[in-house]
Amino acid sequence: MNVFSNQVEILDVTLRDGEQTRGVSFSSQEKLNITKFLLRDLKTNRVEVTSARVSDGELKSVANIIKWAEKENLVGSIEILSFVDYNLSVDWMLEAGVRNMNLLTKGSLRHCTYQLKKTLKEHAQDIQKTVEYAVSKGVNASVYLEDWSNGILDSPEYVLEMIETISQFPIKRFYLADTLGILSPDEAYSNIKMLVEKFPNLHFEFHGHNDYDLGVANCLSAVKAGVKGLHVSVNGLGERAGNSPMEAVVTALHDKLKVKTSIVEQEITGISKLVEVFSRKRISENRPIVGRDVFTQTAGIHADGDKKANLYANPILPERFGRKRSYALGKLAGKASISENLQRLGIILSSEQEKRLLQRVVDMGDQGLKVSEEDLPFLVVDITGEEAESIFKIETCVVTSGKGVIPTANLLIRYKGEIYKEVGRGDGGYDAIMDALTQISEKIGFKIPELLDYEVRIPPGGKASALVETIITWANDPNSKFDSSFRTVGVDSDQIVAAIMATEKMLNLILHKIKL
Repeated sequence: MNVFSNQVEILDVTLRDGEQTRGVSFSSQEKLNITKFLLRDLKTNRVEVTSARVSDGELKSVANIIKWAEKENLVGSIEILSFVDYNLSVDWMLEAGVRNMNLLTKGSLRHCTYQLKKTLKEHAQDIQKTVEYAVSKGVNASVYLEDWSNGILDSPEYVLEMIETISQFPIKRFYLADTLGILSPDEAYSNIKMLVEKFPNLHFEFHGHNDYDLGVANCLSAVKAGVKGLHVSVNGLGERAGNSPMEAVVTALHDKLKVKTSIVEQEITGISKLVEVFSRKRISENRPIVGRDVFTQTAGIHADGDKKANLYANPILPERFGRKRSYALGKLAGKASISENLQRLGIILSSEQEKRLLQRVVDMGDQGLKVSEEDLPFLVVDITGEEAESIFKIETCVVTSGKGVIPTANLLIRYKGEIYKEVGRGDGGYDAIMDALTQISEKIGFKIPELLDYEVRIPPGGKASALVETIITWANDPNSKFDSSFRTVGVDSDQIVAAIMATEKMLNLILHKIKL
């Protein structure tokens, strides 16, 4: 029988390993905001915020984080990757105010021999010198065994002697790094278990990468083998295929091993969206736990089963993460999908009308068009032939934009028989449109919701004259969480017109809702 800890520490490496993702570079303010969310809202145990001696700008960024952490009594949760360079990394950390260093050491014979060109004894002496200097300055020392996974497979004698030697130094934690993501779950389990049994008094943690898409499985195996901590990154950011993804690792630990962590599940969606925005790395819509579509049933038979007996729900309930299940509308939709969405909108149709609506949705799906819940009221109006009251219509919109000019938008809209005209300015054509609309909304007496995302789709390999689908995601209200949102879609051969159509849908939806 395997015996493992029922409580595992989580070290988040998004801000350090995550910046090794191609094209990712967090600003000082972004690092601070992510750190705040990770520690204060998500309740992560520790955060590795950067590597030592990167730049003067990074030094100021870390000092800014420490300044906040001191007020929150969280300085002990801030860690830095450092190097075997005697006093250089330590002095850099001290200047920033950090008291926890994660020393990068060589966990394989090949790395020690060919990169450092040193013997294990020489490397260990350098480690001792650096660790003892750190401790003398009041800095806690933990060590990464870089390339440990290759080391334990190819040169186990080296790894065992390395750990035996440096465990005599004042080191707090030992990080077993699968640097190149080469391990299988069986290899992770057997080799970590061997070390845990041989060195029962040492605190081991596992640092995994996802090259074989086995990051989550390897983390579970590492916990079963006896590690006391795991290293993860939000949205799986990291070099190459990324690090072990926090959202999936934590959920699997809670559900499959019944292991506790400090992580607040309700905040996982929020940190995922925050990192997505700051990293400029869009996550796939079917990404486990945090993808937009992972709690969406597409097949009509699934919606029918859920309606009758919740037959297609699994333990990963959307409510755990502050989300709701939805039922997609498209060519695979069935009557139950239509009924479920209409019920949420408070719309009642006859059976014949529902049948006609379903056929319209299926036809649109066949054309490759996205149909959202927010589109249904407009389709209903078209099918029933009834005019929706309080129609907000953008009659004309003239956008002037180009190189060397300030984008402007001349807008004329009709609302309740009244005509409103405004001129907006902005950083781009659509921004100018929104500026004009904001001025008009203030006159009417409502607030335009925050724009969360703006996506433009054209057919792959399409011509310049092809239809453009503009999908805009809006916050429901100024105080809503990231996932409390809705989408509107516009389709036209002109991108600006498609965006105007999507925006007009949004305006009608909120005006109907607040009954202005």
